[in-house]
Amino acid sequence: MGLLQFRKRAPLAATPGPLAEFVRGYSMEVMPRTAEKIADFRELLPQGTRVYIAHLDGTPIEDMVATAARLRAEGFEPMPHFPARSIPDRTTLADWIDRYRGEADVRQALVLAGGIPTPRGAFHCSMQLLETGLFDAAGFDRLHVAGHPEGSRDIDADGSDRLVMEALHWKQAFNARTDAEMAIVTQFAFEAEPVIAWADRLRAEGVDLPIHIGVAGPAKLQTLVKFAIACGVGPSLKVLQRRARDVSKLVLPFTPDEFLTDLATAAARRPDDFPIQGMHFFPLGGIKTNAAWLAEHGLAPAQES
Repeated sequence: MGLLQFRKRAPLAATPGPLAEFVRGYSMEVMPRTAEKIADFRELLPQGTRVYIAHLDGTPIEDMVATAARLRAEGFEPMPHFPARSIPDRTTLADWIDRYRGEADVRQALVLAGGIPTPRGAFHCSMQLLETGLFDAAGFDRLHVAGHPEGSRDIDADGSDRLVMEALHWKQAFNARTDAEMAIVTQFAFEAEPVIAWADRLRAEGVDLPIHIGVAGPAKLQTLVKFAIACGVGPSLKVLQRRARDVSKLVLPFTPDEFLTDLATAAARRPDDFPIQGMHFFPLGGIKTNAAWLAEHGLAPAQES
């Protein structure tokens, strides 16, 4: 049956746990191939959840747009990635934007450089995409950009964060020129203290865009280490390495409870000036696994009446 098929009732939500209020309003990341495995996102996520759609290099735009249209039809807010280095020219960018708007009513985008080292064409960074003015012309009302609390070797090969910070200052200035709401969404990390220190540093340097912190969803330890290395996660990788040395924990799945509890505790101590506004989940152990963890903390979808 199609999108109008009868839906199963979502399971009863657990009693909200201590993390529920802090995590509420979270976003989730999917790819077209992982989304295909989900029969109905309404059974897993609260209605209206922002769902980022990762655009890996080589993914057909048709698959991306179809995933966005499906999520929109099921009551979610699709936010596809626009990876600059995978977009060959302005004409292609305009076509993608037009297709997303026309076929899936997409109004939000994560604009980023992308993970490939050599650009496919004219664009090599997110700032070039934003400067085209095409997102504003198409009526996009939200534009997110990437943040790297632990630096990015793709941008600053010397291990510093000089170019990353220059880019964030540029994006802060662009925020005054666009009608869209902007925010920073980060790579996932595993240790709260350096993430908070990084966010405080941005504020001190005049970058006051809202910050949404990336969170690795529950997964096997081996899976997390693999993704962390591939994605360039730096100093906080030692959290996983310590866990790997603890035989009693080695066979247990990793969950983000400790990381999020530390963030939530810090937020409670600083209700007026905490620099982090949202959580963005990377479901590295699977979307269903991540959704089940959220449900255990009282963040299951509302039950059908």
